Amino acid sequence: MPAEHVDIVVIGAGFSGLGVAARLDKAGFRSFRVLEAAEDLGGTWRDNTYPGCGCDIPAPLYSYSFAQKPDWTRLFAGQPEILEYLHDVARRRKLLDRLRFGQRVTRASWDEAAGRWDVTTATGETYRARFVVSAVGPLHFPAVPELPGVESFRGEVFHSARWRHDVDLTGKRVAVIGTGASAIQFVPAIVDRVAALTVFQRTPPWIVPKADRAFDARHKFWARWFPPYRWYVRDRLYWIHEKRAVGFVADPAAMQRTADLARRLLRKQVPDEELRARLTPDYTIGCKRLLISSTWYPALSRPHVSVVSGGVASVQPDAVVSSDGTAVPADVLVYGTGFDTQHTIRFDVVGRGGRTLADAWRGGNQAYLGTTVAGFPNLFLMVGPNTGLGHNSQVFMIEAQASYVLAALRRLRRSKSFEVRPEVQSAFNDWLDSRLAHTVWQTGGCRSWYQDPRSGRNTVLWPAGTVEFWRRTRRVRLADYVVEPA
Repeated sequence: MPAEHVDIVVIGAGFSGLGVAARLDKAGFRSFRVLEAAEDLGGTWRDNTYPGCGCDIPAPLYSYSFAQKPDWTRLFAGQPEILEYLHDVARRRKLLDRLRFGQRVTRASWDEAAGRWDVTTATGETYRARFVVSAVGPLHFPAVPELPGVESFRGEVFHSARWRHDVDLTGKRVAVIGTGASAIQFVPAIVDRVAALTVFQRTPPWIVPKADRAFDARHKFWARWFPPYRWYVRDRLYWIHEKRAVGFVADPAAMQRTADLARRLLRKQVPDEELRARLTPDYTIGCKRLLISSTWYPALSRPHVSVVSGGVASVQPDAVVSSDGTAVPADVLVYGTGFDTQHTIRFDVVGRGGRTLADAWRGGNQAYLGTTVAGFPNLFLMVGPNTGLGHNSQVFMIEAQASYVLAALRRLRRSKSFEVRPEVQSAFNDWLDSRLAHTVWQTGGCRSWYQDPRSGRNTVLWPAGTVEFWRRTRRVRLADYVVEPA
């Protein structure tokens, strides 16, 4: 099968892939394809369909600045509405013709002589491109713990990101492993259906109230017919969230008011002192992902719900055994254990000299500005290492990265290859590590999915405000790169 020749291949059709594609099209780039492994677009918002699934960033902010939606139904949008929004963006921006579904990439190999990438899919198609943009996303591969005996369990077992809607939970005894961002949404959504529910937690999360509300007709009118109002709402929400950065990256004392708010919520919603003690975190607020919910604690306080601390030791055919040896009867086991954020690119990427990205990242993921990697010419990463956020909208970071990629592509129209200098990448990551060392994520007394389990290094989060990332990605400094002319 002959290869399809294009200038740019984008891998992934989630928020970052569609964001890059929209910007490419607007900038006049016509020769590109977006390869998506699934049969639909949407990324994590396509895959996560568990009950109660929604976003914990306000919808007017968790959306593209160039495609603001005036008629969000709620401040915190649910998964169906977010997925519908992404479909609408793809349709309005005329991106559907550029998308290729069912194209799971298995290999991307750099042809040094030709200055081209050969991208191969599981179905045998090959794309030959000057540039590759990996937009696979960090919240893609579910993290499933290896539990002794789980294969003997007679009931249904599934991860929240692969929710089994064909499994009726009515009247069932359900065991949930994990107390992260997904669990605090689906547990309250299913609690009234089940006969008994047991939540296994290793560490309790910090939780603050979710100030959700439906948008009224007046808001929708102004948002639709008066664009400055849309920008005002978005801008106000942005700065409300942005000022929280200092508490994560510089001064944990700045989070004291938030911690007090979380403690008041716990005292108000959990009258039982023993349960309250079990749900009280023993690490600094912000060390793990700060969660928002006004229904989590009430759900755990229901008489048919129990919380087991310490995790799971093993699984029996009809029970889950806690670390203290207690066997809890169960008919269904649901993993609310999040995602593997350290191994997000699971296709072979072969760069200069035959070196693979897996080899380059054997000691931990790292890149320059989370976007380019030494030894891999003409390759861009979206939401790459250390571009995640703990305080603001990831879409802001996606747009900043997309602007950086576009700026590079414009300057490289007549160049053969573009590769970050190893010393530049190394110096940047030294700066990252020095900044991260003083953040609450590293000093707050917890272990989290932000950290690489091999080294303890935080490879996920950006250790500054988003303005700093925007400033660094506003222009491409060609001095940071080795540029080979055509």
